Amino acid sequence: MATQTAAQRREEARLAYNAYLAGCPSRKLLDTLSDKWVSLVLAALADGPCRYSELARTVAGVSQKMLTQTLRTMERDGLVSRTITPSVPVRVDYRLTSLGEDLVPLMQAIKSWAEIHMDEVEAARQAYDSSNASGEA
Repeated sequence: MATQTAAQRREEARLAYNAYLAGCPSRKLLDTLSDKWVSLVLAALADGPCRYSELARTVAGVSQKMLTQTLRTMERDGLVSRTITPSVPVRVDYRLTSLGEDLVPLMQAIKSWAEIHMDEVEAARQAYDSSNASGEA
């Protein structure tokens, strides 16, 4: 058996995953990454570590349950690390791991694209809705 370099093993593993296949584990990861709360928490943590309460204030509209669930999922996937400082009250800080930091430029680009093109998307939605409303009548 021929030995492989680390780069060759990574390339072989990369080719083995195919998100178009229903059973591929990368599909579940894509589900996680496409979650709006995940992208917003990633963007919020891009500036550095935050306490839970800071994240809750920064990511407006997220419930305590959803923020906790999102952070747990991100921690499980290796995107976020949690540090507990014993004090009264207990201090919990969240920070991006190197894996999470790799995602920041992609997520920030998507967030920026959404902010820049929102007017065009709204116009397209309105045109679509009025076109379909006319056709249904």
